[in-house]
Amino acid sequence: MATVVFSGGVGGSRFLSGLCRVMDQKDITVISNIGDDTEFYGLYVCPDIDIVLYTLAGRINPKTGWGLEGDTFQVLDALKKLGHPCWFNLGDQDLATHLHRTMRLKEGWPLSKVTAELARLNGLELTVLPSTDQRVETRFDTPMGDMPFQEYMVKHRWQVDIEKIRFVGAETASPAPGVLEALESAERIILAPSNPYISIGAILAVPGIREALERAKCPVIAVSPIVGGKAIKGPAARLLEQFGQPVSPVGVARVYQGLVSHMVIDNADRELAGQLEAMGIVCGVTDTMMDSFPRKEALARFVLEQK
Repeated sequence: MATVVFSGGVGGSRFLSGLCRVMDQKDITVISNIGDDTEFYGLYVCPDIDIVLYTLAGRINPKTGWGLEGDTFQVLDALKKLGHPCWFNLGDQDLATHLHRTMRLKEGWPLSKVTAELARLNGLELTVLPSTDQRVETRFDTPMGDMPFQEYMVKHRWQVDIEKIRFVGAETASPAPGVLEALESAERIILAPSNPYISIGAILAVPGIREALERAKCPVIAVSPIVGGKAIKGPAARLLEQFGQPVSPVGVARVYQGLVSHMVIDNADRELAGQLEAMGIVCGVTDTMMDSFPRKEALARFVLEQK
């Protein structure tokens, strides 16, 4: 069955690694967040796309969830000696990906074409699409002023209060080729357990994508990134709290209200199933922790069974 997955970085890639083991990769289309994309050291970096590609290719550094396993940092060390601020770590092999992408973009390739090439070069058969070929940048209004995403996430380790999230450039962007077509022909759409505000939210900010999701006739299934009142990784719990939502699958469901027909939650949150059903959302309860391939595969199978 044609399956579309909205994905951020670590959580989305972990879910996808299980999904690719239980169904044909060729039937999967990933719509990836590009709000995190930025230039570092003169190179165009797509963190979430690269995490997905590296994870599914079996190349990801399992200890960090980003970058390449066994990578070295000689270039970054040399840059530091030259006096450059190097708070964003890019390994030597990882830099090759960003060099390649930057060269292709300067040759006039759209990001979607570059991403398709990188997926093929990593031996993948699924389709990976950026949400848009235009630049959409996630930025925050904070007590410290305007802040780019990577400064918030990496430099300050997301320990900054957020007053407002902005997706700069979204209003003039359009979905990348293949995005709307994939959504219209999908037999199921899955919102991976990624941050609902800054990963999935950045995808939905591109005009036409939210509307396509609202029109979808197939099941739209969200996997909650919140388990037992905590985010598995990243600032999802902190953002829910800052924006006045409960730190629970119910808070996630409120963010997705009107977009999803189903939600999969962890056994730890079983008592919330009734609240989700009262919101008109079909609720599935299972083990959503993804710390091993058997658990990833079991979660993927459970999500595919939702009807």
